[in-house]
Amino acid sequence: MTDESDALCATEKEIMHATHRALVNSGYAELSISRISDELDKAKSTIYHYYDSKDALLLRFLRFTVDRFEATINTSIGDNPKEDLNHIISTLLPCQLPEEKRQLHSVLVTLSPQALERAVFREQFTEIDTRLTTIIEKTVRRGVDADVFRDVDPTHAAEHILATIKGTMYSRLTTNREAATAAAKASLFSYIDSHLIS
Repeated sequence: MTDESDALCATEKEIMHATHRALVNSGYAELSISRISDELDKAKSTIYHYYDSKDALLLRFLRFTVDRFEATINTSIGDNPKEDLNHIISTLLPCQLPEEKRQLHSVLVTLSPQALERAVFREQFTEIDTRLTTIIEKTVRRGVDADVFRDVDPTHAAEHILATIKGTMYSRLTTNREAATAAAKASLFSYIDSHLIS
């Protein structure tokens, strides 16, 4: 899939990064075009030239964020389905979460409650889940076709893996259960060995 962030001009990318900083520093409740423009160090009119509302900006920002996740995953996918699946899991659930990734995960968790009652945000989070599930599903399907994995349903396997990843990501950011991530990751690797490997 094409990285949509490549279609952004330099100023739009600056706006995306400023939005990221504003969300990390202020949270959604305090977020405004003014706060984003402060992080951008440019007039609000610069932002309104590209986005006619905060919601329009945030929806584009969500796509920008997931593009970065997807690019990180795709750049290291090769020809070994098991290694590739392990790579996907390790990318989304690293044992040590670098600050930049922590901020990316935090932004998604911060914005996700908006999907409870607002259709446009629900659609965007649906797309995010669909894109991540598709990457996992294609990897499992390659493994099945190559007889590396058993003849499992790739869709069911992908949904199980993504649900575990998402639950762990949320728990990691909202609780002090520091050992939970390593345990969930080990559980997924065990699932691959016991349920997928031929």
